[in-house]
Amino acid sequence: MKASELKKLSQSELDAKLLELKKELFNLRFQQAINQLDNPMRISAVRKDIARVMTLQRDAELSGKNS
Repeated sequence: MKASELKKLSQSELDAKLLELKKELFNLRFQQAINQLDNPMRISAVRKDIARVMTLQRDAELSGKNS
C-alpha cells in the first residue's frame, strides 16, 4: 500500500488498517513456521506497511499537539 493512499484515511481507519496488518503478519509468520508460506517477500512488505501506518499516526499525533 502506498503512503499517498494511507494519507487519505482517517485516524479510525488507520487504526483498523494497523490491526488488520498485524493480524496478517501473525498469520504469515505462522505459515512460515509450518513451511506453508508461498511468498516470503510478503512478510517484509507487510512490515513496511505497518511502519507506514505507524508513521502517519505519529505524525498526526505530533501535529495535533503543536496546533
